[in-house]
Amino acid sequence: MSVYEIIFKLALAGILGGVIGLERESLNRPAGLRTYTLVCVGSALAMVVSLDMYFQYYQTVNADPGRIAAQVISGIGFLGAGTIMREGATVRGLTTAAGLWVVACIGLAVGAGLYIPAIATTILILFILIYFIRFEERFTGLREFKRLVMLVEDRPGQVGIIGSILGDLGVLIKNIQLTRVEGEDLEIELLIQLPSNLTINDVVNELSEVKGLRNIDRLN
Repeated sequence: MSVYEIIFKLALAGILGGVIGLERESLNRPAGLRTYTLVCVGSALAMVVSLDMYFQYYQTVNADPGRIAAQVISGIGFLGAGTIMREGATVRGLTTAAGLWVVACIGLAVGAGLYIPAIATTILILFILIYFIRFEERFTGLREFKRLVMLVEDRPGQVGIIGSILGDLGVLIKNIQLTRVEGEDLEIELLIQLPSNLTINDVVNELSEVKGLRNIDRLN
């Protein structure tokens, strides 16, 4: 394997991983452009090393060209696990973790010289990440989860009022966390899922009418 071929493989892996990572970065996901690029390039390098060692020593030892590359799949599980977070009853980051696994496979394919399958898989993954969420919204009527933090006066029935407003809007409350802060204020952290005909700005505008509201922030 020539030096130019190795450089080409690493560069192509960086481009393919970076394209997918850029989509994740645009959505402010835990793993973005740099992470996806590094995973793809590293996976390609692992496959290149595996093949190079095999062709150097296959006549003298019983070498397995896939042994080093196989460890990439095992190792990526630890990295993917770091992107998965649990918020109440909801688990987030599974798509990002799955994306890292697929990107590692793309890198291995590039390292093995399977350029067409690697490019085709990248295009398919981008299509899934960009357009499948629209299919989900259309068929389930719900969008992705959003987090809001409200600081309000601790009045009787305050939480019930907020719940009624969200219920009237068709917003699904997945998790709610209450924290009493200094003075007479109450911090309410909400994990909500919006219907397809509603934006987070619409929800914020409605909640801004709550009496005793000090502040409201969007966390994502």
